[in-house]
Amino acid sequence: MTPSDSTQPDLLPLGISVIVPVYNSQETLTLLLARLVPILTGLTASHEIILVNDGSRDGSWPVIETLRGKYPCVVGFDMMRNYGQHNALLCGIRAARFDKIVTLDDDLQNPPEEVPALLAKLAEGYDVVYGKPEAMTHGLWRNLASKITKAVLQKAMGADTAGNISAFRVFRTAVRGAFSTYRSPFVSIDVLLTWGTTRFTAIAVKHEPRTVGVSNYTLRKLLVHALNMVTGFSTWPLQLASMIGFLFTLIGLGILLFVIAMRLFHGVAAPGFAFLASVIAIFSGAQLFALGIIGEYLARLHFRTMERPTYTVRSRLSGEAIKD
Repeated sequence: MTPSDSTQPDLLPLGISVIVPVYNSQETLTLLLARLVPILTGLTASHEIILVNDGSRDGSWPVIETLRGKYPCVVGFDMMRNYGQHNALLCGIRAARFDKIVTLDDDLQNPPEEVPALLAKLAEGYDVVYGKPEAMTHGLWRNLASKITKAVLQKAMGADTAGNISAFRVFRTAVRGAFSTYRSPFVSIDVLLTWGTTRFTAIAVKHEPRTVGVSNYTLRKLLVHALNMVTGFSTWPLQLASMIGFLFTLIGLGILLFVIAMRLFHGVAAPGFAFLASVIAIFSGAQLFALGIIGEYLARLHFRTMERPTYTVRSRLSGEAIKD
């Protein structure tokens, strides 16, 4: 995708805000910042690192408090409970104070050393740059689930870039204005970014194997995430239900013609109970499928009318954004 010639002036101070959603990462956070801080210092004197503790069950928050004392640029948010990676990211995005935002995972699989390459690509005129892994280091089922999720997101986002999405991304902070009032508990940062711009691209980056702990994203969680995204940000399931209804209407007409033909040309009726039971089963299944899709949308409307919060912050550690 080629960036357009038009540009939007940055309204925030020039610098970099790095956002890291944290979940059960007490063993990796110290090493992550030891690698990340020198990279940011070498890029700009204006930077901050926002660590959002998403209801960790280990000692991640005390580690963040310790890191805040060691690195003045650290800002910490402690969530009331586990809201999910994208909700935690939204919290950090809204708190970012500089004109460029970097997001990366807390498990060291996104190398901080690749941040300069992402920023260099962003400087070519794009608004969002993804770090696409050169090779996936997950297991077979996790890779398969990731591909399914990306395919669903591609449909929900309506952008080819969805095939390259990852948690390692850089974007201009001005894009967040498009979803500044978003309040639904179902969050997809990648979909929300498409509300603000169409200037996406991706570059290949290293994806290091996990050396500590296991992934918090199981096959089930990824599939549930895909379902939430496609029903929360797209209407194509409803269109699918309509097409299925139309298809089965044609099947019903075909069966009717078959019954009439059997009577007119052979003088016999179509086979009785088994034939009728099969037809009823097919049509009932189609109706229940369509009702299930409609029910998913009604459930999301219900949650939105409840105004359930996207996240709630228990406490905050205010950092000093390092500036020139």
